[in-house]
Amino acid sequence: MNPVTENGARFGEQGGLLTYGTYLRLADLLNVQRPESDPPAHDELLFITIHQVYELWFKLLLFELTDARDRMLEGDAYLPRVRLERCREVERVLVAQVDVIDSMTPQDFLRFRTKLAPASGFQSVQFREIEFLSGLKDPGFLKRFRGLTQEEVARLKRRLEEPSLWDGFLAVLRYAGFTVDTPEQRMEAYKQIAHDRTSYGSLWDLAEALVDHDQAWALWRSRHVLMAERQIGTKPGTGGSAGGAYLRSRLDMRFYPELWHLRSIL
Repeated sequence: MNPVTENGARFGEQGGLLTYGTYLRLADLLNVQRPESDPPAHDELLFITIHQVYELWFKLLLFELTDARDRMLEGDAYLPRVRLERCREVERVLVAQVDVIDSMTPQDFLRFRTKLAPASGFQSVQFREIEFLSGLKDPGFLKRFRGLTQEEVARLKRRLEEPSLWDGFLAVLRYAGFTVDTPEQRMEAYKQIAHDRTSYGSLWDLAEALVDHDQAWALWRSRHVLMAERQIGTKPGTGGSAGGAYLRSRLDMRFYPELWHLRSIL
């Protein structure tokens, strides 16, 4: 027999407390894709949907990465790796989603692109939160951002001030007995961990999970650059950025350069 809820309704029957639509708030969710172009541009719905989905994934990434950071600060090396592995799978989806927007031709994009100004992906607060939380902190973004609410500015300032994933990783190393106060001490710790995975396998796996996150974010940046150049060439971005030139300038950014340098000295 089906389990019975408190009001007597059985799961799967009408009259239950929740339905698929009410649990997911689909009426609200499906009402926020609102194109601005007049006359309507067919591909604007695609553009809006893709970017709203990105923001939903960013929300999940921030949830998982924050938990990973907090647990590392307490010395946990296991669950942070699990969280980071989930993030890697989400980031693979982010890269794959670019293929969907690449189905839009430059001509179709130009039909509504002028409606976007001054809005821009440059203004994605959650994207910057992920970068700040991951360790790539740049206070200058707060001066360059336009159109942010006070709450959004407060969120970014909080991410700048709070520990990053990198701080969490160093905390785990300290819990394991390593001294990591200087770059030289950290490099010695990394080498010891790398050469003795029998003793330090969990630390090595955690470091690799961080590199996976770093690499996935770099792959997304690279794929995004190609998409932008395919759509707008060398035109400036709608938010006043340099467009493709700005995006390309960030391709060499790394969250954890010391872990990448380690490869050169093993």
